[in-house]
Amino acid sequence: MSESFQFQLKKTDGGARLGEVSMPRGTIRTPAFMPVGTVGTVKAMYLDQVRETGADIILGNTYHLMLRPTAERVARLGGLHQLIRWPHPILTDSGGFQVMSLSGLRKLDEQGVTFKSHVDGSLHHMSPERSIEIQGLLDSDIQMQLDECVALPATPKEIERAMEMSLRWADRCKVAFGNQPGKAMFGIVQGGDVPELRVRSAQALSSMDLKGYAVGGLAVGEPQEVMLRMLEITLPELPTEKPRYLMGVGTPDDILKSVARGIDMFDCVMPTRSGRHGLAFTRRGKVNIRNARHAEDMRPLDEQSNCPASRDYSRAYLHHLVRANEALGGMLLSWHNLAYYQELMQGIRQAIAEGRFADFMAETMENWARGDLEPV
Repeated sequence: MSESFQFQLKKTDGGARLGEVSMPRGTIRTPAFMPVGTVGTVKAMYLDQVRETGADIILGNTYHLMLRPTAERVARLGGLHQLIRWPHPILTDSGGFQVMSLSGLRKLDEQGVTFKSHVDGSLHHMSPERSIEIQGLLDSDIQMQLDECVALPATPKEIERAMEMSLRWADRCKVAFGNQPGKAMFGIVQGGDVPELRVRSAQALSSMDLKGYAVGGLAVGEPQEVMLRMLEITLPELPTEKPRYLMGVGTPDDILKSVARGIDMFDCVMPTRSGRHGLAFTRRGKVNIRNARHAEDMRPLDEQSNCPASRDYSRAYLHHLVRANEALGGMLLSWHNLAYYQELMQGIRQAIAEGRFADFMAETMENWARGDLEPV
């Protein structure tokens, strides 16, 4: 642990990077996957379980927590870590993506966003300064700038307007954040699918000398090859010695290919959302546990896993739970999926350390393609 925010790049293997973020509340091994705890809970999971899967950090969301239970209440209750019983690092998204998703319920201008709550229709205003204030009240360890995220496809003119606005907001967030020992504020690269805008955004943010940098505005409907191309264009413009976070991504395949291009941190709701809908990610690819072929299959999802949900419950039982709409089905599959994601990240880190990431990536993708019809 460190009393300040520090990132150490330990090794590279091709474009892949092995590193470590040190903070007062703990160490984050990178490449890292951050389970999403939007409203202070990783859905269908105890946080002790989340930690046991190998998670070093979780994510919370400014927009949702400012509405319920409110940032001021969280602060009065001792901060988010104490309230949810997670003493390790927390990153909070600024809420920009959620606010932008409200479409007709919001009004945007230079000062920020005025929007109606999806909960009760109440009116709220989120400025860059207010976003940072909320994240401070939550006492999060890594805070994100407020940005405007444009859904793709969009016109270059609209993408440029939003990107320039996000840069101005980044500067205001930096001022509002000030100097908070042991904590960090990350900027967010925007620019949609326009290469020159991505480069301009990355260069401008780099000149602000922030503690870390995120790539935003991807995984919003564009094909994977567009996302990967934008990473190839953007990452060379960011400082090598700062952590790089790809927001809202993604599938195991997305993660592998993004690590290969130099991303250090990921978050996505996919492991838990998919688990609640009967879909498991495994070493042998995706498994839809609802399918009839699992009804009398006594194999576990993965007998080699250290996770009890993966190793100790039969596919037949999981199939029954999901088909019967029992809550336990979603709980067990979410647990399994989060464990698989963390096992994947550990495998990635070990492969980079040993200089065999390309081989690891090829073997992993080959196993996914083989499928799980035969015993592992």
